[in-house]
This record gives sequence, C-alpha cells and structure tokens, in this order.
Amino acid sequence: QAQLVESEGGLVQPGGSLTLSCAASRNIFSINAMGWYRQAPGKERELVALISSFGKTNYGDAVKGRFTISRDIDKNTVYLQMNSLKPEDTAVYFCIANAILGNYWGQGTQVTVSS
Repeated sequence: QAQLVESEGGLVQPGGSLTLSCAASRNIFSINAMGWYRQAPGKERELVALISSFGKTNYGDAVKGRFTISRDIDKNTVYLQMNSLKPEDTAVYFCIANAILGNYWGQGTQVTVSS
C-alpha cells in the first residue's frame, strides 16, 4: 500500500527547534516534489515548504528564514528542520508527495510550541 510515514512531532518551547521526517513507500513512483503543509485549529491548511526532485524549494511566508526543507532522493525521504519556533507554528503537519499518479498525504503529526 502506498503510504507516507511521518516522524513524531512533539512539544517544543518557543525559540526551540524540531526536525520532522517523512518517508515515502517504494511503490509511490515518479515523485516530482515532496513537502509539508500544516493546519491549525479553525484555520485552513497552508503551505509550509516544498522541494522538487531538482532541489528547488518553496516556502510559505510564515516560515521563511526559520524552516529548511531537504530531501534524500535515494531514501525517498524529506526532512523539515524547524528553528526559532513560535506558538503560532502550533499545528498538525502533513507530509505530501506529488507523484505522477497524483498527491499522497501522510496521516499528520502534531507540533505544539508552548512554554
């Protein structure tokens, strides 16, 4: 079964850091881009970061300069390094893989930024 497996999020203090990972199963073929969206309670899902198979990155305005996305193509894995976390970064983070057969989504992982 095609799936994306996300690492656990967690509770982080403001100003802290956290890294998320997302591994795509080998039966997801021809992945063009991978990345992350997030959804906070009562808000719409928003772009966090995307990275193409060529390494081109795209970040949401709210995270530019604080988050870094990277990808290991051989491992079909994408990483999201989150620094200088703020309470407004609290959300469920969803991994996405854009492939030739369509978009695949992870189950979501909770990230809470609070003191």
